[in-house]
Amino acid sequence: MSNSQLEMKKAVESGYWHLYRYNPVLKNEGKNPFILDSKEPTENLKDFLMQENRYASLTLAFPEQADVLLNKAVSDAKERMDAYNRLAKD
Repeated sequence: MSNSQLEMKKAVESGYWHLYRYNPVLKNEGKNPFILDSKEPTENLKDFLMQENRYASLTLAFPEQADVLLNKAVSDAKERMDAYNRLAKD
């Protein structure tokens, strides 16, 4: 618990977790209500995930399947970031 803010920061920097705001008042003003605060990831998502026991133990038990799932997680995170970027630009 003492490192929870540091873990949250790492999650954002790796693209695992995205920071955004939605303000419906801006829509009434003709502005985009979706504001993306996260920047493009600067850290490796796989490295972040491997710090989690659930992913590390999966890799030890089923290495081939874990690799496929980790690659899928990276791909999904990139797609999610791209979608958020599109929402923020509209």
